Amino acid sequence: MPAQHEPRRAKLAKLLQERDLGAALVTDLVNVRYLTGFTGSNGAVLVHADARASFVSDGRYTDQAAAECPDVERHTDRELAATLLAHAELPRGTRIGAETHALSVDDYAALAALVDEHGLGVESLRRAVEDLRVVKDDTEIAALTEACAISTRALEGLLDGPLAGRTETEIARDLEWRMYEHGAEAVGFDTIVASGPHSAIPHHHPTDRVVERGDLLKIDFGARYAGYHADCTRTVAIGRAADWQREIYAAVRAAQQAGLDTLVAGNAIADADTIPREVLDEAGYLEAFTTGIGHGVGLVIHEDPFIRKTTAGTLLPRTPITMEPGIYLPGRGGVRIEDTLVVEDGAPTILTTYTKELQEIG
Repeated sequence: MPAQHEPRRAKLAKLLQERDLGAALVTDLVNVRYLTGFTGSNGAVLVHADARASFVSDGRYTDQAAAECPDVERHTDRELAATLLAHAELPRGTRIGAETHALSVDDYAALAALVDEHGLGVESLRRAVEDLRVVKDDTEIAALTEACAISTRALEGLLDGPLAGRTETEIARDLEWRMYEHGAEAVGFDTIVASGPHSAIPHHHPTDRVVERGDLLKIDFGARYAGYHADCTRTVAIGRAADWQREIYAAVRAAQQAGLDTLVAGNAIADADTIPREVLDEAGYLEAFTTGIGHGVGLVIHEDPFIRKTTAGTLLPRTPITMEPGIYLPGRGGVRIEDTLVVEDGAPTILTTYTKELQEIG
């Protein structure tokens, strides 16, 4: 909708003015969608420093582009950059920004030659659009909220039924169909269902292993709704949990809560990495945590900001992000607890609301 995309292009235009760039050539399809609403597989947009915009795609998408991008000048051609620059009427000597981080070496060389033909200059736009995407508007947060609600409703229904005696693959497909039934437009990413020793594999692919009593069962999943992705992990015990399972579950839950407590606007992003790790270290399990601890989420499942000790800067309000510590004991089992949340000025708003009490399920 124009009301949604015009303000985003205006913010990009302001950045162009600050950097003395006449326009930005946006070719990354996720960023094109963010700025225009276009959801096809081939397209680009040129945003001028005065916030005017022109879009191009090939003939497959003429009608779709008209419906999704009604407020921008539109062109139809397979030569995306050449078409946009030919119609741009930029004064000679104008410098434009390009998404060099999303271009191959060959594509950048071709673009540089094209820009030179028009008497223009080109420099890296860096991650300007990705930076804008970090803070979400009302439409985006509403879509994320619904994606998470669909996901947790599906999980609740799945865990109401028996799990022992079913294969990992059967459980994964059951959960995915439940997400569709609750309104998902797609599954957000490959569903992870990992049982018994497989639960110690952080990104395990479901197999025909039959879930047994005594297993830990780790489920990492999420629905996609209106283009936005949910990301949630819960780990349950099949039958009565053993003492060692309760111990690592408690350690992960404590670490996750410590991480959630850091996710407040204005806090250093790096602290959201170091503080939960300190909790795992005190419990004696830091070496058993081998993955990242959190990431932004939106039009793609993993996006800025990434929670790392090396990530500079502070958390901004209205930033959706995950917190997902874990313990993985090879050959025995593992636990991960993950929520998608929105950073606020106070405590974050948790969007994946299914309980984090250890569930013992038959």
